Amino acid sequence: MTTHPLLRALIPLVADLSRDLPEEERYRRLLGALRALLPADAAALLRLEGDTLVPLAVDGLSADTLGRRFRVSEHPRLAALLEHRGLTRFAADCALPDPYDGLVEGLHGHLEVHDCMGCPLYVGEQPWGLLTLDSLDPARFDHIDLDNLEAFASLAAATVRASERISDLTRRAEHDEQLVEVYRQAAGQQADRELIGQSREHRRLLEEIALVAGSDLSVLISGETGVGKELVAQAIHSASPRARKPLISLNCAALPDTLVESELFGHVRGAFSGAVSERHGKFELADGGSLFLDEVGELPLAVQAKLLRVLQSGQLQRVGSDREHRVDVRVIAATNRDLAEEVRAGRFRADLYHRLSVYPLPVPPLRERGHDVLLLAGYFLEENRARLGLRSLRLTSEAQAALLTYDWPGNVRELEHLIGRAALKAMAAGERRRILSIGAELLDLRGKYIAAPPPDSPASSPPQPVGDLREAVEQFQRQQVGAALERHQHNWAAAARELGMDRANLHRLAKRLGLR
Repeated sequence: MTTHPLLRALIPLVADLSRDLPEEERYRRLLGALRALLPADAAALLRLEGDTLVPLAVDGLSADTLGRRFRVSEHPRLAALLEHRGLTRFAADCALPDPYDGLVEGLHGHLEVHDCMGCPLYVGEQPWGLLTLDSLDPARFDHIDLDNLEAFASLAAATVRASERISDLTRRAEHDEQLVEVYRQAAGQQADRELIGQSREHRRLLEEIALVAGSDLSVLISGETGVGKELVAQAIHSASPRARKPLISLNCAALPDTLVESELFGHVRGAFSGAVSERHGKFELADGGSLFLDEVGELPLAVQAKLLRVLQSGQLQRVGSDREHRVDVRVIAATNRDLAEEVRAGRFRADLYHRLSVYPLPVPPLRERGHDVLLLAGYFLEENRARLGLRSLRLTSEAQAALLTYDWPGNVRELEHLIGRAALKAMAAGERRRILSIGAELLDLRGKYIAAPPPDSPASSPPQPVGDLREAVEQFQRQQVGAALERHQHNWAAAARELGMDRANLHRLAKRLGLR
């Protein structure tokens, strides 16, 4: 007796409901079962966060899709799916732009999605997100059994509810972040950017942030220029018990020595030339909250001594005043210098260094984060697509390979600026195309490619690639995938998680590279 295809797809998912699985793995299994049941070139699961849909899992779409953020007001098809509680299928000749145009994986050229359908998922009576199916064939969904899809959508909603219950602590943290966002908006501050990534190094950083955030310890964030130290500080504050109070920032390198003390501690009227009124310093503004001192290694020695006193006693004096003020402030500092070496050189106080670095937190450079570069690129591509009023903006496979093999001396900030420049170049050369692609030539990375050294090679002498770029990239991918599979005893799911890839995408890549 042959098992009904719907049962074959649903039985493993029902079993998964009682299993303790990571959220991303649970959702990957869901989409894999959906594509096994129904003929589609791509599927996606998106969660609704405010007015934005955030991709949690994709199957058949390019890797950078997970880094994109789809504002509902800018994507009428997604808005239409959210407005109708049941299944919605768009006509093949529908004039509404499709957010996935040009993003179907493994295909070249400016290909548009011609057959698409989807439905909203609800938790309780609240819309949680969307499940979408797309095909390049305009008649692909003509003969599918809608009852099967309705049943699958019901199980998908149950999967979401189970994942929400399992992730209760995460939801409470998100609730706190929403409260912080309300506070920021009320204070007229700009919303934070999120920390995007799936690599092992990025997950380890998030674990460290979660660990230290609940304490009141001073944190010293270290890392190269452009890695996102301020975002890390914001994440620590947002997840801390002080989240309802402000996070005040000061770039210690952006002020002349004569003004640093006034910025930190405030001043009274007449304290110095130009002090025409009394002014609160950053410490008083941050009372009850957190103070982020960026580039703390640039502080003059005289100011370092006064900063140490505030950290030790919680008391400060404004410039020109004898009156003491007590503050309750958590200090989060950041530097791209080696402060231990600065101490040895006599340029930084040892006692202040130890007071600030109660919890040292290094941020990994972008070149050590593997495929995170594509997720971040997707985030910046979507930002530029919306800013430039484009229908779709994507990377070619050659451009993705170029990003993966670049050294990124300027880290995430360099990637953001590079994508912005490349988007402008693509628009200038695109002649008003409906879908714009950024090729490797627009990234302007010629002569800057590197090959990662093997783990046992001296870091001081990385091998320089020679010959054809495509062959070099494929050889690098072959080595990375093969090594990951060996480390995990050919467990494809575990290897895919380490590489920051969807398991189905890893299978396809391995097949193309001749590894299976």
